[in-house]
Amino acid sequence: MKRSGSADLPLHYGYVPQWLAERMAKLGLAVVETIVMDYGKDEVLRRLSDPFWFQSLGAVMGMDWHSSGITTSVMGALKKSINPHSRELGIYICGGKGKHSTQTPAELVKVSQTTGLDANYLVKCSKLSAKVDNTAMQDGFQLYTHNFILSDTGKWAVVQQGMSDVSRTARRYHWHSEQLSSFVNDPHTFIYGKNSGYILNMTDKEADGSRNGVMQIAAENPGIMINEISKLVMPSHHEVHAKDVDLKRLGAVLWLAHEKQPKDFEDLLLLQGLGPRTLQSLALVSEVIHGTPSRFKDPARFSFAHGGKDGAPFPVPTKVYDETLSTLQTAIQKAKMGNSDKNEAIKRLSQIAERAEKDFTPNANFDKVIEKERNDSWKYGGRTVFGKAKPPVEQQLKLF
Repeated sequence: MKRSGSADLPLHYGYVPQWLAERMAKLGLAVVETIVMDYGKDEVLRRLSDPFWFQSLGAVMGMDWHSSGITTSVMGALKKSINPHSRELGIYICGGKGKHSTQTPAELVKVSQTTGLDANYLVKCSKLSAKVDNTAMQDGFQLYTHNFILSDTGKWAVVQQGMSDVSRTARRYHWHSEQLSSFVNDPHTFIYGKNSGYILNMTDKEADGSRNGVMQIAAENPGIMINEISKLVMPSHHEVHAKDVDLKRLGAVLWLAHEKQPKDFEDLLLLQGLGPRTLQSLALVSEVIHGTPSRFKDPARFSFAHGGKDGAPFPVPTKVYDETLSTLQTAIQKAKMGNSDKNEAIKRLSQIAERAEKDFTPNANFDKVIEKERNDSWKYGGRTVFGKAKPPVEQQLKLF
């Protein structure tokens, strides 16, 4: 099966607290604004069709790095923050979870009235992508969320997710119009999930004879199909383990933020006012915005930017989160006014970290890094769904 991507995720229930949802929306907007400004609106669609990048974005936003809730939460945050700026950005997000997914056709018609795009074609693409993943490919996952993202150029991406009560996992499916040559012959860019045995897949190229006997769907041809697939399978454990991250890459970021030397920052004077902890977060956010696809093979690493709402790997440092947001938003506003120095400085953060990896040997104790983050969490306004972080209790020696 040729896909842009898919992902299998442990099925988690819960909610996103308001204090985090508001920050996720602001960070999502800042990331998308910067990508549009530096790489163009269609690059946003390409990124969303990559399951590894999508997972990394969710992690840097402070969501649980591997749970199924990352899909609905990230897409919900993006829709809330991007759609009010759709005319400016040229990006529109339709659909959502449950009943919101059924509103996708009406939302696409409304977008088409604004942009002049072909509403019938877009609605057809939305419905067929859902039909393929829910009906033509019977893999035990029932769709419950469907997001259709498009640009005013007519290109689009789909991020949708199904649930399996049997395996207690969710599977996220990614589509991209540029890589689609047919809805019925290996259409996916990626499917995220664990192999659970044989499935009925009427979209496989070997099912051509069966398809011809049961359906006639006109083939679309907006792009060339990719030759390779990307598959992301997340582990069941909730905590972040050393094996889940590229320690060389993480170590380089920690070095950059906490042990930087002046000669390495000659081009980053505009960021010198930031503390080391914010610089750590900003470096990881910079990589999400400016990194190449090969940089996102270990999404768990990006949870070291802003932690996770359930405390894994550590509580969300809200003060750091807000300072990162403020830095990004200031850079974006200055760039819009013709002063791109600060925006370029943020871009160079990821480049410096990448250069540092070449001769870097990880020497930090991974567990000690997490322990320090948790012990210091109260200093940075650390929060989880369970409450605010508190200073570690000092153990007083007993007399007897």
